[in-house]
Amino acid sequence: MSSLQAETQSVYRHEAPATMRAVVLYKAEDEKLMSIADEDERLRAAIHVELDVPVPKPGPGEVLVKVMAGAMNYNTLWALRRHPVSTFDRLGRFAKLDPDAVRHNLDYQIMGSDGAGVVVSVGDGVKNCQPGDNIVVFPVVFDHQSPQAIEDYLYDEKSRIWGYETNFGAFADYCLIRATQVLPKPKHLSWAEAAVLTGGNSTVYRMLVSPNGAQIKIGESVLVWGASGGIGSMAVQYALRAGATPIGIVSTEEKAELVRALGCTAVIVRPNAENNFVNADGTPNMRRLVRFRRDVLQANQGRAPDVVFEHPGRATFYASVLVAANRGRIVTCGSTTGYEHLYDNRYLWMYGKRIIGSHCASWNEAARANDLICRGVIMPELSSAFPLERFNDAVAMLNSDHVGKIAILCNASSADEGIEDMVLRNEIGERQFRIFRKKDA
Repeated sequence: MSSLQAETQSVYRHEAPATMRAVVLYKAEDEKLMSIADEDERLRAAIHVELDVPVPKPGPGEVLVKVMAGAMNYNTLWALRRHPVSTFDRLGRFAKLDPDAVRHNLDYQIMGSDGAGVVVSVGDGVKNCQPGDNIVVFPVVFDHQSPQAIEDYLYDEKSRIWGYETNFGAFADYCLIRATQVLPKPKHLSWAEAAVLTGGNSTVYRMLVSPNGAQIKIGESVLVWGASGGIGSMAVQYALRAGATPIGIVSTEEKAELVRALGCTAVIVRPNAENNFVNADGTPNMRRLVRFRRDVLQANQGRAPDVVFEHPGRATFYASVLVAANRGRIVTCGSTTGYEHLYDNRYLWMYGKRIIGSHCASWNEAARANDLICRGVIMPELSSAFPLERFNDAVAMLNSDHVGKIAILCNASSADEGIEDMVLRNEIGERQFRIFRKKDA
């Protein structure tokens, strides 16, 4: 730490107010919202931007953060829709598993699983940060006294995703996290750019690089579904940095140009309607499957992809198993089109392929992934930024066929605020930060 940093932190004084702005869900609305059949209407009805929500106070091992920016994830839509289950059910279960989580079980919830901000105050026992530190939030809440969670949070049933399965998330002026969620903010990024990275970047690192994932190797090829999206665009970057060849699947030529700007030369343009390989009666659409496999082989110099980066789920999973190379790996982190996957198991067992489930990352994996960002190896793909009071507009964009990542400006006044290291930023080149940028960001 430089003397200037030390001096700045030693004089940092910020008294959090009693109340704050926040996007909240209300438990009392669960039944009413579930009676609304139209999911878009249900989304709009669920959004409440309140002005006088109590600011939480940090307990032992906890950190209060002034949120400069948060970021949208698909779990934002799931929480608003109360689908597949109400998040209040998850808060209740969390409170039963962990005594420290009882105060999360309220009649309202503050959402938001990605964020960046400034440490305001810390509870007893916190040693890895202090007031004035600029941080990003690792979005997994786990028990630091659990041997299973220390090895990997997925092994411990008490672990939860912050701001979705817990309370006091990022869509507010202040958020509450555990010390085990603190990571340093990349200095060459703005608050908005830093906020959109941690969860998605950690997820992609685990899926493609970590021993818990596909462990891509130089010379391999990686098929990336939704290559212009938040995690898809990072998957393209990881493949390129590892010496692998990404094969990007996108729905429009405009998206293809964005992916090519990242350095991906093998891009397949397919309208979203063509990416559903399962008929209404549950049978595979063999015509589409055969055509898709032909297109993939043509784009990849006649070779099947060694790795398939999966997250759409039901609509694409049959194709993912089919097109993967012999001994290939299909690594999946989600199912945005449906959880029940159909595939022909003969294509799996007869050719030694593997399906690898992956969910976010361990704290160690997240720290390694964040270090790559701090060094400028992996870039943010921020497309849009909305002030907190326009949260409904951000949700509408997330619910559409958007590209990149969407930030929510909480205490930051613009998408460019918060850049500290212009030297590294200039070395990388400003254009690299704006490939996905729209006018409102």
